[in-house]
Amino acid sequence: MNKILYETQNIMLECMHAALPDIKPDNLENNGAVYFMNGKNGTAFDWYVNEHLPCFFIFYNDAENLGAVKAMLYTDGALSVYVYGDNGHAKPVLFERQVEATPDELLKLAVLLTENADDRRIWDADITALNSDDEPDGEIVERFISQKEAFEPMIERKKLLPKTVIVSKKVREGGWKIGYGMRDEPDQERDSGWYFAVGDETEEYVNDPSNLELWTVNSALLYDPALSEFISAPYGTAIVRTASDRFETDAPGKEVFIEKKQRRAE
Repeated sequence: MNKILYETQNIMLECMHAALPDIKPDNLENNGAVYFMNGKNGTAFDWYVNEHLPCFFIFYNDAENLGAVKAMLYTDGALSVYVYGDNGHAKPVLFERQVEATPDELLKLAVLLTENADDRRIWDADITALNSDDEPDGEIVERFISQKEAFEPMIERKKLLPKTVIVSKKVREGGWKIGYGMRDEPDQERDSGWYFAVGDETEEYVNDPSNLELWTVNSALLYDPALSEFISAPYGTAIVRTASDRFETDAPGKEVFIEKKQRRAE
C-alpha cells in the first residue's frame, strides 16, 4: 500500500481508539476497512476545487451503516480526522494531524488514485483493493495537472463565496428580487466588487450609505440563484434581470424586469 495511505489508515485507527476505546473490529464494516469515497465528485475535482482528496471513511457494521471515522487529507498534507460515537449519531470528535509527505508525493498519490479508481470506474472502494504502490508515469501526471484548467471557474467561484457584496436595502426590506448588478474592481481583497439592487432605486437613495447592506456572495446566491451564471464575471460587468429566472449583460435601452420574491407558504 502507498505509504501515505498506510499512514492515513493508521492515524484514523489511532484516533478512533482514542475517542472510542471500547470499539471492536466486528463493530465495523469489513473489520475496520478504510474506504476511499471518490464516488461523489471524483478525485481531480476534490483535489483542485476543494484542495483535498475525496474523504476516507470507516463505517459501522450495522443496519444503518453510518460513518465511524472520516478523514480529509489536504493538498498540504494536513489530515483532519472526525470520529463519530453512538454508531454514527454523536457529534464528531475532531483530531488534527499531519502526514509525512512532500507536495510531490501527495500529488502523485492523487494521480495514482485517479488512475486506479476513477479511470477504472471503481467508486468508494476499500483502499487495500486499489493499486497505489506504483510510480505514476510522467505523462499521466501531466494529464492530471492539465485538468486544473477545466476546474478554474469552480475554483474562482469557491474563492468568491465568502467575499462581500453591497446590496440595496430595498431588496431585503421590500422582498424584491435583485434586478441589477454591477461589478467594479474592489479596493479590498475581501470584497467581490459586486453591487446589487432592485433596479429602480434613485441616485439619491443609493448614494446614502444607510440604504446599503453588506452581504456575502454566498448569501446573494442563496437569495437569488439566477445570479449564478454571472457571479464570476469579470470586473466592469453590469447585468440586468430580463425575466423571472434570467439575467443578461446590460446594454443601452435594456429594461430591468422587476419582480417580488414569492413568499413561502405558511
